[in-house]
Amino acid sequence: MERIDNLDKKILQIIMKNARIPSKDVAQECGVSRAAVHQRIQRMIDMNVITGSGYHVDPKTMGYTTCTYIGIKLERGSMYRTVVPELEKIPEVVECHFTTGPYTMLIKLYARDNQHLMELLNDKIQHISGVNATETLISLEDSLIREIPVFHTDEE
Repeated sequence: MERIDNLDKKILQIIMKNARIPSKDVAQECGVSRAAVHQRIQRMIDMNVITGSGYHVDPKTMGYTTCTYIGIKLERGSMYRTVVPELEKIPEVVECHFTTGPYTMLIKLYARDNQHLMELLNDKIQHISGVNATETLISLEDSLIREIPVFHTDEE
């Protein structure tokens, strides 16, 4: 697998802050041509260093005011592969992780309010075959959301 170098990391640092920044501005800040920036970004996409693209929508503006993390205990850990497709059918579930510790899975979902959350739990999640128990943690505030740093502090 190809490695990314310091120029790639500098480009990543810039575009992670603002994905809509014009390539000419990235090129100018990095001291390279616009073509070099395009080539490097495309190479990092091909290498799966950069995944996805698009805009982030604030769930609150769409009426989803309750952010919740739910620990799920399964009858058997091996049931994870059959439970995930069932969770994918619930559009309010935005993340799903297979975990160690007290839960087999940890999911993140957005609900319109507590009533909606209760419906999702009681009528959907807890009805999935293999789900033994759930524990719900409501997020009171998103205090920090960010990407992993590109440069380690000793490299900057």
